[in-house]
Amino acid sequence: MLYLMPECTIMKIKILTVLLSILPLLSFGVIIKGKIVEKSSAGEVLALPGASIFWKNTNIGTAADVNGHFELASSAKSNTLVVQFVGYTAKEIKLADINQDEIIIELVPNINLNEVTISKRKLGTVLDRDNPIQSQSITGAELCKAACCNLSESFETNASVDVSYADAATGAKSIKLLGLTGKYIEMMTEKNPNFKGLASVYGMIYVPGPWMQSIQVSKGVGSVINGYESITGQINIEYQKPQTAPKFYINTYANSMGMSEINLISGIKLSPKLSTAILAHGQDNNREIDHNNDNFLDDPMVRQYNFVNRWNWDVSKNFKAQFGVKFIDELRIGGQKGYNKSQVNDVNNAYRINIDTRRYEAFAKFGYLFPKDDDKSIALITNFSSHEQNSFYGLRNYNADQKYLYANLLFQSYIGNLKHKYTAGLSFVYDDFKDYLTGDNLGTDKTEKVAGVYAEYTYLPNDKITLQTGLRFDDHNIFDGFVTPRVHFRYQFAPKSTIRLAAGSGRRTSNPIAENSFLLASNRSITIQEDLKQEKAWNFGLSMTQYFNMFGKGFTASADFYRTSFNNQIITDLDQSVNAVQFYNLDGKSWANNYQVELKFEPIERLDVTTAIRFSDVKADINNEFRKVPYVNRYKGLINLSYATNFNKWQFDFTTQFNGDMRIPSTQENPSEFQRREKSPAYALLNAQITKRFKIWELYLGAENLSNYTQKNPIIGADNPHGEYFDASMIWGPIQQRKFYLGIRLTIE
Repeated sequence: MLYLMPECTIMKIKILTVLLSILPLLSFGVIIKGKIVEKSSAGEVLALPGASIFWKNTNIGTAADVNGHFELASSAKSNTLVVQFVGYTAKEIKLADINQDEIIIELVPNINLNEVTISKRKLGTVLDRDNPIQSQSITGAELCKAACCNLSESFETNASVDVSYADAATGAKSIKLLGLTGKYIEMMTEKNPNFKGLASVYGMIYVPGPWMQSIQVSKGVGSVINGYESITGQINIEYQKPQTAPKFYINTYANSMGMSEINLISGIKLSPKLSTAILAHGQDNNREIDHNNDNFLDDPMVRQYNFVNRWNWDVSKNFKAQFGVKFIDELRIGGQKGYNKSQVNDVNNAYRINIDTRRYEAFAKFGYLFPKDDDKSIALITNFSSHEQNSFYGLRNYNADQKYLYANLLFQSYIGNLKHKYTAGLSFVYDDFKDYLTGDNLGTDKTEKVAGVYAEYTYLPNDKITLQTGLRFDDHNIFDGFVTPRVHFRYQFAPKSTIRLAAGSGRRTSNPIAENSFLLASNRSITIQEDLKQEKAWNFGLSMTQYFNMFGKGFTASADFYRTSFNNQIITDLDQSVNAVQFYNLDGKSWANNYQVELKFEPIERLDVTTAIRFSDVKADINNEFRKVPYVNRYKGLINLSYATNFNKWQFDFTTQFNGDMRIPSTQENPSEFQRREKSPAYALLNAQITKRFKIWELYLGAENLSNYTQKNPIIGADNPHGEYFDASMIWGPIQQRKFYLGIRLTIE
C-alpha cells in the first residue's frame, strides 16, 4: 500500500532540509576577552578601570570596565592589540600570541606619583556601536542613580522603556516599549527567555535591583537565536557573576510608605576553577497606608523572600559551565483597610486582594571551545521554572500553575575567514499552563511543545558594514509549523555616523487572564473568544547614531523610527461595555508607530545630561472602530542630570519625565458620580537622589514624585467594591503621593 504524506508535512520536511543543509556553510568569530591589571609593590593585583584597548593603526577599540575587564572583536585591519593607561607604559600584544580564554595584561607604571588619584565616572548607559541591532546597556552606575529596588524601577532614567502602575490595588507594573505592552517584549535573564505567562505581570518585581550587573535593551525584532517571540524588542538581565561578585555586599532600604528591604550578595572563590555566589533578598511592608482617604491601601502590603545560588566552573581550558537555582516566595495583599482574617471572605467583610506566589527556577549553561580553533564553539542553554499562584480578588478566586522548560543548543563557526560568521542550532520549549477563574467560570488547560531549528549568518566585509540575516522554523503542537525571518543591517557611513535598518516578524501565544490579571481588580465580567490565534506581527526599524564635538565637548545623538504592524492580535476590549472586558482576535488593522530622538552630553566636567523626546501613534480596530489604543502616552520627554564631585565622593541625580495625554476607555454608561475623563492630562514627574560615598560604603537619600502630583480618585466606586461600578484598573497617572527613601550600601571586594 502506498502512503502519501500530507502536503503540510512535505513542506515542513523541505524547510527543515534547507535549513539543515546550510548549517555547514555558515560561521562565527573571535572575541578577545581580558583584564587590565597592575601588580603593586606589595604583590597585590589591582584592576585598571578605564584603560584603553584598541587595534594598532585603527580607531577600533574599547575601554576596560570598573573591574578592568574588556571584550573586543577581532579586526581584519590589524593583528596587534595595544593597551594604554595614563601613567603606565603601553603594551602591544600580537593576536597570534593570545592562546587563553581570558588574557591578563599587566601594565607597569612609568612614573611614580604621591598623593595623586586619577578618577573617571563610570558610564551609565552605553550604546553598542558594533551591534547591527540597536541596543544599549544600562550599567550598575546607571542603576544607582535611583532607588532601583527591582527591575520595574530600573528604567526611571531611560527614555525608551516606560513602566507604570497597572492598577491602584495590587502593585502590578505595566511596561511598554515602542508603544506596546510588555507581553510583546522578550524578557530574558542571561539569554534565557523568562517571565512568561503567570510571571508576565509581576516578573519585573521578582528581580532585585542590586542583583543586576547590567540590563541590555534592544529595540525591534531580535536575533532568531533567542526564539520567535520578540516583536518590539528584548530586555536581557545580567545578574552578578560568581567570579566577579564582591566577597560581601549588603544593601538596606526603607521608604515613607512603610516598605523596607535588604539585599545580600556574597561571591566565594572555592578554587581557581570553581566559584559560587549567593544572592538573597527580603522585603516587608505590613502597614495599611491610605493617604487619599478612600479606604483602600495606597500601596499593597508585600512580604517577599528571594534567593539565588549560582555556580561557575571552568572545567578545563575549553569547557565552561554555569548553573544555579532560584526560589521566590511572595505574599501580596491589597484592597480595603480593616480586613478581618477570622471572618468569612464575603460582602460583609472588607474587600481584599490576596496573591500568594511560589516560584522555583533552575538554569544551566555549558560551553565548549574547539581546541584547535577558538572561533568554533558549541553551547547548551537551559532553564526550568515552576510557578504557582493562589489568589482571590474580592469574591473571585484565581488559581494557576505553570511549568516551563527551555533548551537551546547552538553551534558557532565561520566560513573561510572571520568575514563570514554563523550561528545555527536547535531549540525546544515545553509550556504546561493551567488557570481557573471562578465567577466567570473561565479556565485554561494547555500544553505547548515547540521544536525549532534556526540559522543566523553575519557578513562583516569591513569594520563599517555588518549584515545579519536569520531564519528559523518552529513546529508548534497547536499552531503547526511557521517560519520566522529577520534581517539587521549596520553601516558606518562616516567615522562618527552609523545607520541601522531592521525588519522581521514575531509570534506569541496569548494567556489573556494571566497577562491581564490586574483587570481582576474590578467587577468587569470577562469574555474570551474561542479559538484564539497566535499573535503575529512585522516590525520595521530605522535608526541613526551620531557622535560629534561642540564647544570642545562630546555629544551623542540618536534618532529612530519603528513600526509594528499586526497580522493578528488579541484585542483587549474595554470599550464595548464599562462593565466588561472582552478578548478576541483582531478583525481589521493594528499598528504602532514610534519616533524617538535622544541626546547625551557632558556640558561641564562630571555633569552628565540626557535629554529625549518620543512620540507614539498606536491604533487598532477595537469594537468595530479604528481608534487609539488606550493607556498609551502620545508623547514622553525625559531630562536626566547627574553630577559627581571630584573623586565621586558626592553624586546628585535629578530626573524629570514629561508624560503626554492618553486615551481612556469611556465610562459614560455609569451614573455621573462614577464617570471619569476620557483623555488624561499631560503631567510631569520629578525624582531626585543624593549619594555620599565613603571607602567601602555608600549612603543614598532620595524622593520620588517631588511635585506630589497624583491621579485624583483613582478607584471608581471605592466605597462599594462589591458593587457593579467598582474598578481599580483605570490608571493613567501616579497613584502614590510624594515618597522619600533612605538606603545604605556596603561593599567588600
